Amino acid sequence: MRKFSIAGMAALAIAASTAVYANQGWFREHMQHMRLSPEDRAALVDARIAAVHAGLKLTPDQEKLWPPVEAAVRDFAKMRIDRASARMKAHDEAQDQQQTPPDPVARLRQRADDLAATSAALKKIADAADPLYKTLDDGQKRRLALLTHHGRRFGEGWRHRWMEHDGHDGGPGPDRDSGGPERL
Repeated sequence: MRKFSIAGMAALAIAASTAVYANQGWFREHMQHMRLSPEDRAALVDARIAAVHAGLKLTPDQEKLWPPVEAAVRDFAKMRIDRASARMKAHDEAQDQQQTPPDPVARLRQRADDLAATSAALKKIADAADPLYKTLDDGQKRRLALLTHHGRRFGEGWRHRWMEHDGHDGGPGPDRDSGGPERL
């Protein structure tokens, strides 16, 4: 009886995993249509920047410090959008050609290059934002944290939204950089 139970459980597990695998193909195909285009991503960046700017309610003196912050955030967002677009294109081409998986060493090198570029862009944002941040009052700092999702327990802004996730196959999905001002 015990062998029959184990065999039955194994058969059930195999059947369930086959059904999940079959449905994953449908889900992926369905989600392909919901990918954000570069234009969509740029529009969302514009909206987030505008929301942060409006939410801060900057004084005239603080307003003078805003343009370098906005420029640095836009440069960072453009880099991320370009990177995501390149990943989506490479993923689509790889699927069309049914290529072998990429060389893991090449992927590590690319990841290192991406992290170095991200590091430089984040430093640029920090350098631009520092003079403005020092002038913010407690209410503005609180609104900044809310508007940029800092301290949120259940997610990290755009990186954890279900529409941008596409599995763990290295395909399109969230830019896997460290969290931070990309949420603007």
